[in-house]
Amino acid sequence: MQEQLRLLKRFFGYDTFRPLQADIIQRTIEGKDSLVLMPTGGGKSICYQLPAIYLPGTAVIVSPLIALMKDQVEGLVANGVPAAALNSSMSEDERWQIKRRCKQGQMKLLYISPEGLLSELDYLLSLLDISLIAIDEAHCISQWGHDFRPEYTRLSILKERFPKIPVIALTATADKITRNDIVKQLALKEPEIFISSFDRPNLSLEVRRGFAQKEKIASIVRFIRNHPGQSGIIYCMKRSDTEKVADLLKRHFNIPAIAYHAGLPAVQREKAQNDFINDRVDVVCATIAFGMGIDKSNIRWVVHYNMPASIENYYQEIGRAGRDGVASDTLLFYSLGDLVLLRRFAEESGQESVNMEKLNRMQRYCEADLCRRRILLSYFGEETIDDCGNCDVCKNPPQRFDGTILVQKALSAVVRTQEHVGIRMLIDILRGSGRAELLEQNYHNLKTYGAGRDLPYPVWKEYIYQMLQLGFVEIDYLNNQTLKVTPLGKKALFGETTATLTLYKDPEEPAKTPKAKKEKKTTAQAEKIIRIPEDKATNEALMNALRQLRKHVAQQEKMPAYIIFSDASLQDMVHKKPLTLDAFSDVRGVGDTKLQKYGRIFVALIRSVLRK
Repeated sequence: MQEQLRLLKRFFGYDTFRPLQADIIQRTIEGKDSLVLMPTGGGKSICYQLPAIYLPGTAVIVSPLIALMKDQVEGLVANGVPAAALNSSMSEDERWQIKRRCKQGQMKLLYISPEGLLSELDYLLSLLDISLIAIDEAHCISQWGHDFRPEYTRLSILKERFPKIPVIALTATADKITRNDIVKQLALKEPEIFISSFDRPNLSLEVRRGFAQKEKIASIVRFIRNHPGQSGIIYCMKRSDTEKVADLLKRHFNIPAIAYHAGLPAVQREKAQNDFINDRVDVVCATIAFGMGIDKSNIRWVVHYNMPASIENYYQEIGRAGRDGVASDTLLFYSLGDLVLLRRFAEESGQESVNMEKLNRMQRYCEADLCRRRILLSYFGEETIDDCGNCDVCKNPPQRFDGTILVQKALSAVVRTQEHVGIRMLIDILRGSGRAELLEQNYHNLKTYGAGRDLPYPVWKEYIYQMLQLGFVEIDYLNNQTLKVTPLGKKALFGETTATLTLYKDPEEPAKTPKAKKEKKTTAQAEKIIRIPEDKATNEALMNALRQLRKHVAQQEKMPAYIIFSDASLQDMVHKKPLTLDAFSDVRGVGDTKLQKYGRIFVALIRSVLRK
């Protein structure tokens, strides 16, 4: 991998690969198919960009949005990589120029939409020396995914037309059903599935329940004022809310904010997005489509004005904050009004059963008294036994107890039914119900029948949901939503690990303030979060000066500031204080091209600030 590491430093400014990147890159270089699941900001792009640079020919990247292509291409070109996009917004002359360069072998990466790819299949693509094919946002191909797009379903033709070209499918959010569907729909040949950690320790997680509109707005205003000069997104369920919230922030609180939704004129939408990307405005109030098409790395916070419809949606949307690894905050507001509206959407979706269950899981996340990060990781099949210390539950912990015996009773009952029951039947078995369906299945003869009759139905339901959120069981959506015991659950069942549950609290019972705040836990990953230096005047002055210089350079070059250098790069400059070009080359994100273009002026600024 020495040559790949050299290219990584030369073009991207990194000295080492992140977990799984090297293996994925090597597999692609060997001409084999892969499915890659990595969280937003986890380094998916390098998994196909670096082999595209390494291999002879042109890599074809299928991407769903024009803005996403534009952002990727700008970043590559800024790093000295020949790349371009073909899209419907271009003039015929622009398209012709790009096609000509591709045919002459001058382009390493070509970004194209699914529709564009299919229209060029017998023309441009047939003339190219294709090195690899990458399908970005691959969850769009699956009807089980959260952002299904019919045009993606025709992409299976790629393996028919180019059977020897490696295909790499990439997504940030896909549960087990969606993963299997991606492999099937794309006709991938014996793909290896790479699943990176979904943990984003730099994101703090907070949920607030039952707030009325005025309370929400007041909370959002306080939240924004605690993040001065930082970029953030407020996601709203309804188009009208985006305009209403933006207007309230501007008129009553003097907070410059813009609205973005599909009902606005195209010119207004494009201006709103460009103003946000180029840091002319810090706050955008938008529907959930916003942000998919941009790679803005310095978004420091995300607020959900309403509850999302699924954990997949929520995870992808909060993932638009802190893509550079810098500490960032998320805040979600949840109310019964959101739930009623989302249930209606699920009922009318054509996939009521699955979408309703996904909504239920999202609801349970909002209502949980468990570490929120553990719930998210469990949903994506990732096991962890440690609380994160960076969510509202961990910071204000509820009363907990050793629930190992309760968990063992429940899991034993699931296993004894051959994993053929759902939550309701499991509770009936544990409580010794005489329900006809239970008797017909002879579940009353099970050893665990009535083993939990001392607990009421609502209490068992709460604890089983906690078991689900902690990863001891999972729901098989394709098999009547029956419960399956996970590998972690088997460890608990056989006494190899304990299970700590949150004590059930009656919904009418007022929340108690904990006597003492538990000490915040950290993980090895969390300790690596890049944080802005605190209480050091020189460091603050240097950071401000670097931001101003970055902004000036970005305006001169007419590109977003984060394309010049990410916040993480600026913070590394503050930390390392490089005074020579050689030292500057060691800064995170500084490759050969950026060293040559910007090294001298940034080093000169650092010297100037440190002399004062």
